[in-house]
Amino acid sequence: MSEETTLLDAVSVLIERGIYKDRDALLQDALRALLRSRPELRLQLAVALYQRGHVSLTRAAEISGQDIKSCKELLREAGVVRGIPPAGQEVHDEVQQLLHTREAQ
Repeated sequence: MSEETTLLDAVSVLIERGIYKDRDALLQDALRALLRSRPELRLQLAVALYQRGHVSLTRAAEISGQDIKSCKELLREAGVVRGIPPAGQEVHDEVQQLLHTREAQ
């Protein structure tokens, strides 16, 4: 029996026994445990998520377990260029709609 089969069996058993309600709940718990046991992964995760634009600087600091100043330094050391993201299309559209409504009145 391969290690992969054993892991899949373990997942099935934990769900069948009601320890976890589903695979997602188990994976979330496993990821949290992994990040607690390997803090260096939290740093890498924070940098990658910030770089992709998936999290703000504040959220990246929370994920990394650092204050904002330290997180800025972490990002700089990782070569991440920080900046203010451009306004999204939704904001632009909303402003245009408000201007149009104002002109109609």
